[in-house]
Amino acid sequence: MLHKRLKLSTLLLLLLAMEGLQAQESVNTSSGNALGGGGSVSYSIGQVVYTTNKGTNGSLAQGVQQSFEISEVIGIEEVKNINILVTIYPNPTNDYLSLNVKDFEISTLSYQLYDIDGKLLKSERIKGNQTNILMGNLSSATYFVKVVQGNKEVKTFKIIKN
Repeated sequence: MLHKRLKLSTLLLLLLAMEGLQAQESVNTSSGNALGGGGSVSYSIGQVVYTTNKGTNGSLAQGVQQSFEISEVIGIEEVKNINILVTIYPNPTNDYLSLNVKDFEISTLSYQLYDIDGKLLKSERIKGNQTNILMGNLSSATYFVKVVQGNKEVKTFKIIKN
C-alpha cells in the first residue's frame, strides 16, 4: 500500500513539473531561410517586439527572431558614364554618417536625406571628399540617402538609425 502511494505521488509530482515547462513560442505570418554567396539567414515575419534594451553601444530588440538588413538600393537608373566611388558608414548608425566620394569632381554633387515615407528631411551640397551627416536628432527608423548630380541620382543608400 505504501509502495503504491509512493508511485502515485511520484507520478503526480512529475506531471506537475511537466506542466511548468514552456518553450519559446510565437505566432508568425511567414518565415523561411535565405541562402546566398555571403552566407545564410533565417527570418520570421509577424514577431512583436515587446522590449527594447538600450545601452551605450546600441540597442537590442527582444523577440523570438529579429532580422537585420543592410543594403544598397539598386535597380534605380543611375547616371551613365560616371566613374565614381561613393561609400557611407557606419550603417547602422546612432549619431552621424560619413559620406565619402572618390574619383569625381564633388562641386556638382549633393546629398538628400529622406525618411521611409519619401519625405525630404535634408538636402545639402557635398563640400569635401568626406561629409558628415548628423543623425542624432532623428528617431530610430529606416532612412535613405541619395547622392545626386543636378537632377540625376548617382547612388542611393538605405540607412538604419538605431
